[in-house]
Amino acid sequence: MPRESLADRQARTKKIIATLQRAYPTAHCELNFTNPLELLIATILSAQCTDKRVNIVTAELFKKFRTASDYSESPLSEIEDCIKSAGFYRNKAKNIQACCRKLVEKHGGEVPRTMDELTHLDGVGRKTANVVLGNAFDTNVGVVVDTHVGRLSLRLALTRETNPEKVEQDLMKLVPREQWTLFSHWLIWHGRRRCDARKPDCAACEIREWCPTGLKSSSVASR
Repeated sequence: MPRESLADRQARTKKIIATLQRAYPTAHCELNFTNPLELLIATILSAQCTDKRVNIVTAELFKKFRTASDYSESPLSEIEDCIKSAGFYRNKAKNIQACCRKLVEKHGGEVPRTMDELTHLDGVGRKTANVVLGNAFDTNVGVVVDTHVGRLSLRLALTRETNPEKVEQDLMKLVPREQWTLFSHWLIWHGRRRCDARKPDCAACEIREWCPTGLKSSSVASR
């Protein structure tokens, strides 16, 4: 595909967004949470772990630990025992406890509402901060770039980058700010339901018309 101008890519992205919005009108964060702290903890746990597994783990975890103080004052081994099946549980438990201690010491036990404050917490990078800001506080500071978003952004030729922060910067130029949080949900849902990493269903893809990869697959199949 020839290199597009920014304006052409923005126009194509607009069509992709409109189609994904119709395809997934109820798209949302699939981590279960009832408050910002729960979402923060769930997102830390989601690193290299499926949302489905995280939701199984947090169903019991959130009954036992309800406040940042609960996590900060508990023996580390108790947190580890609760999250073992989420993978990398020792490191995650350590980050969760250190994160919650900072919440207690610096933020009165509350989850802060700025990117800078969130990314100064243990175990919290820009992606996690974007998840919390966008879904707990309805604040669009950036675009969540997880595995699905990064993969589909490349397939759709919305970026040539592979570094998540560089991918995010490219997407922020293409997607209207008020849709940054939803855009990541639409791509994630599409990645899970249609555009599988190994066997993408290009034939039935709703956005094939604006996807260079899908168009190429169709061309090869028709020969």
